[in-house]
Amino acid sequence: MSATTVDKNSTKKQFRLSKKHVELSFVVLLILVLALLVVAPLITLLCKIDGQAWDTVFHGGQFGKALGNSLLTTLTSTIISVVLAYTLAWAISRTNIKCKGIFSTLLVLPMLIPSISHGLGLIILFGNNGIFTNLFNATSHLYGYFGIIWGSVMYSFPVAFLMFVDILKYEDATVYHAADVLGIPKFQQFLHITLPFLKKTLISVFFTVFTLIITDYGVPLAVGGKVKTLSVLLYENAAGKLNYSAGALIGVFLLIPAVIACLYDFFNKNTEKTSFVSQQFSSRQSKGKDVAGYIICALASLLVVLVILPFCIQAFTVSYPSNMSFTFSHFSETIKQNGLSFLLNSVLMALITAFVGMALSFIVAYCTARMKTKCTKLLHVISILTLSIPGLVLGLSYIIVFKGSFLYGTLTLLILANTVHFFASPYQIMYNALLKINSNLESVGQVLNIPRYRVITDCIMPQCKSSLAESFSYFFVNSMMTISAVAFLATSENQPLSLLINQFESYNMIECSAVVALMILGVNVLMKAIIYFIKKGVKHVNKKSV
Repeated sequence: MSATTVDKNSTKKQFRLSKKHVELSFVVLLILVLALLVVAPLITLLCKIDGQAWDTVFHGGQFGKALGNSLLTTLTSTIISVVLAYTLAWAISRTNIKCKGIFSTLLVLPMLIPSISHGLGLIILFGNNGIFTNLFNATSHLYGYFGIIWGSVMYSFPVAFLMFVDILKYEDATVYHAADVLGIPKFQQFLHITLPFLKKTLISVFFTVFTLIITDYGVPLAVGGKVKTLSVLLYENAAGKLNYSAGALIGVFLLIPAVIACLYDFFNKNTEKTSFVSQQFSSRQSKGKDVAGYIICALASLLVVLVILPFCIQAFTVSYPSNMSFTFSHFSETIKQNGLSFLLNSVLMALITAFVGMALSFIVAYCTARMKTKCTKLLHVISILTLSIPGLVLGLSYIIVFKGSFLYGTLTLLILANTVHFFASPYQIMYNALLKINSNLESVGQVLNIPRYRVITDCIMPQCKSSLAESFSYFFVNSMMTISAVAFLATSENQPLSLLINQFESYNMIECSAVVALMILGVNVLMKAIIYFIKKGVKHVNKKSV
């Protein structure tokens, strides 16, 4: 072997090593950034827990009951939400029903308004003086476990629905065709093909929904009655009694689902072998499947509309239920309370959060899903940890960390808080999508001497446009409606519109609260419509290119 050949091989080896060092350095940089925004504030907050907090929480007689109530309602709601979400995702993805775009938009409406609004909607319909309660002269059984479970399901199932719809696009139809040829029954196909394919996503969805429900205080606060959950107990201590130490201690228990999810991801390697789709699903004509799809989607959409309809009744009537005359006065009153100014604050905050969050979630998901580098497991763990951090706990921790700094009281801090608060679900959407794309693309690019960034921009991102759009939408709509993480960080100059709901409710201005909910819903529906047409355009371009 000549000296020239040895030098070339040595140069290539050094180049590969330097490339690995660059990738590792980039992953470490991302870990440091997320640790600074997620882990450090939590550690700082935990350091504030004192002995009095332990006495308040554990010797007050409420913690044990609240913990039991949270586990019962959350587990029940999670199971119902996951089953309902998968059934709806199947109806949208595997049948030939028409108006799928309309159904999909209706099914995600519950995630476009604050969770406390779902409780208020249920009260107007089925409360002691509710519409259906008075219509049928019935006794209301809404308050308590039933109301919490119902409201939590309505609030959480759209997130699971989006995750299932997204992952079903990457399921390969070839295996099912082979199973049909072999005469394997549909139920056996579901058990031995569908469930193994969905295993990782199903676990992610379960933990996502579980933590979303157990950390929410809006629904239990509105319809819980005498049934108090951990999230309500945290809200009462932190926001009501300003006992941040006790609130932080309760928040530790709300982090347990995230710890379990992190441990699972850390000790279980990805075993999915299907890295790309060789044949897309094309649903066969089946009247039975289509009828079932229409019934499932229609019933779920009707329930969604029934819960949201009361906002229109409240917003456009003088005083429900005593005076049902039509009026615009509540809109005028909301505008007088700086409603338009706060709306602009919310839109600006949501747009910037959506762009920053979408870019960050894609970058982090690409590193964890497709880079064979050390520390990616740790990066993944920190990323999904953000899911179960209660908004109130995050807001309190950011107050302690950033108070007195140049960021405190600025729009930038609100954007950072929202990006961290809502990061996990878009990250998981991108992570699951990137896992399903051919894992050999980077290797082929390396052989052909194509830079990695060209492989990402020209090959990978076009296949992820739909997931990118969903991530952008998720960040935007949640930033528009959040009332938890930003509650302690906003000032009179940058206050989001959603915080007016609590203010109006405290003054018993329920009609104005309904107006605010409708304004937030209107903006989020507009954004969803834009995302829908963008995704439709992407599909059209993909078909033309094929």
